[in-house]
Amino acid sequence: MVCPYTWDVPGGVMAHVRDLAEALIADGHHVSVLAPASDDAPLPFYVTSAGRAIPVPYNGSVARLAFGFLSANRVRKWLREGRFDVLHVHEPAVPSVGLLACWAARGPIVATFHASFQRSRAMSVSAPVLHTALEKITGRIAVSDAARKTLVEHLGGDAVLIPNGVTVSRYAEAEPLDGWGPDGGVIGFLGRMDEPRKGLPVLLEAFTKLAPERPGVRLLIAGPGDASDVLAKVPPSLRDRVGVLGMVSEQEKARAYHSVDVFCAPNTHGESFGIVLAEAMAAGAAVLASDIPAFRKVLGEGQAGALFVTGDAASLAREAATLLDDPACRARLAAEARLAVRKYDWSTVARDVVRVYETVTATAVGGVEEEQQGRGLGSDDLAEPAARVPEGARTRGGDPL
Repeated sequence: MVCPYTWDVPGGVMAHVRDLAEALIADGHHVSVLAPASDDAPLPFYVTSAGRAIPVPYNGSVARLAFGFLSANRVRKWLREGRFDVLHVHEPAVPSVGLLACWAARGPIVATFHASFQRSRAMSVSAPVLHTALEKITGRIAVSDAARKTLVEHLGGDAVLIPNGVTVSRYAEAEPLDGWGPDGGVIGFLGRMDEPRKGLPVLLEAFTKLAPERPGVRLLIAGPGDASDVLAKVPPSLRDRVGVLGMVSEQEKARAYHSVDVFCAPNTHGESFGIVLAEAMAAGAAVLASDIPAFRKVLGEGQAGALFVTGDAASLAREAATLLDDPACRARLAAEARLAVRKYDWSTVARDVVRVYETVTATAVGGVEEEQQGRGLGSDDLAEPAARVPEGARTRGGDPL
């Protein structure tokens, strides 16, 4: 399995790859994961480093990718030594090790597409280059209708729909964090604090509207980013009511979900599923989310969580106030969420992925092999990232992570 994004920084695709790998291993399969990672990064036994990552602006975020001679050599070595029955590449259109793996391999190849976006100049410019890799894929998976639509419109072809998974048992039970609720007034957020599309500025604005009239309202924030930058956006008189945890472990994350009365996902765009929603639902939190299509679907159009107008701080504040004032409504949403999230448990999702593996290997002659030199990965494909990434998706300063 190949993860295009660095293993060093938590993210939706990385979490998907990690949890799928662990679910497959638990079912008795042999799994090896190749991913970008720093040389000194602590890695699970099943992960092999493809080399350090470089930050690249991509799809409204900053993706940390690996692409170059070192990564290409590690891809080939990993393929030679692995002798895999099937190669599963995540986000093969992203200029990282997944794309390199498609170029370097032949045989049964499955690809999972995660991203959702309206237009991509970079994708359009690079389409001819991508085609040489994507034409090798024998099975395609999309994690959501939005991701499937993006695939069809930008790259062509179709995919079977298999949603993101969540390890429900990991979040079902946990003790609240010391000093936190739920006490009827805690609103929670988890995501990259410095990434605008995750919507934290919208939540902070809504909090400044709610807090003056509600002395008991507090805000608990977790995720990568600078705490001082976050607190600078909050009036000084309210800062002691905002807790910023920074990056948290899986155990702390579960405790954070159990420390809030309302979990808020104020994301503004670019989400094809919403794994944080599934995690919060598994924890039995009352969810309040922006009404982007992906979130509406996960929450059953409001059945398993409340919705507010995307990007509208006043709408968020009104809906949060309604939930905080109505414990019965929060309990009902939490109960609906626990039921709705069961279909996303990895015990179900992993079985569907294995069926795709079985389909692509049933008609294949042999397993995954390294492509002969000169046919797949050529010297022009091994240029450093800043030279190969299409215009509009340049590296940010070229500095390594």
